[in-house]
Amino acid sequence: MSDVTRILSAIEQGDPQAADQLLPLVYDELRKLAAQKLSHEAPGQTLQATSLVHEAYLRLLDGDMPQQWNGRKHFLAAAAEAMRRILIDNVRRKRSLKRGGTLVRNDLDNIEISNPELSQELLALDEALEKLARTDKQAAELVKLRYFGGITAKEAADVLGISERTGDRLWAFARSWLMKEIRGV
Repeated sequence: MSDVTRILSAIEQGDPQAADQLLPLVYDELRKLAAQKLSHEAPGQTLQATSLVHEAYLRLLDGDMPQQWNGRKHFLAAAAEAMRRILIDNVRRKRSLKRGGTLVRNDLDNIEISNPELSQELLALDEALEKLARTDKQAAELVKLRYFGGITAKEAADVLGISERTGDRLWAFARSWLMKEIRGV
């Protein structure tokens, strides 16, 4: 049993010190995952990779909602999903009327104008992904792992418990289904 799996098991059993031991072991992987996710975001993104990692970590280890993980890969997949939700929530928050709605934000430090089309694309992808989950849950999970999680096809197939070839076919289906749904073709 790896250290991460042992610590995850201790967290599930309610050990308060286990959460402090977990972060140093998975931080580098979570940081890479966060940086990969943020690379798809529009310029001017206010979230930094470090804050995304910490926010996702806090959500995963929320004491009110105990989680159970089947090991390191399952934990990283859950972290990818948590990061996706944080990014979606951030886009929705920024687009709310209270925060200026669709007005373009100008960061006075960088004087870069964010690209609202990328935010719109992320929201459209999220909506299409939710529809895909109702049609084919496994395909939706594969997209989350590969696109939002940034893991390889082989790793995603391992997490889902399918062959790599089946994962490739499912990936091709999911991509074409999502493109059709988003573009309305």
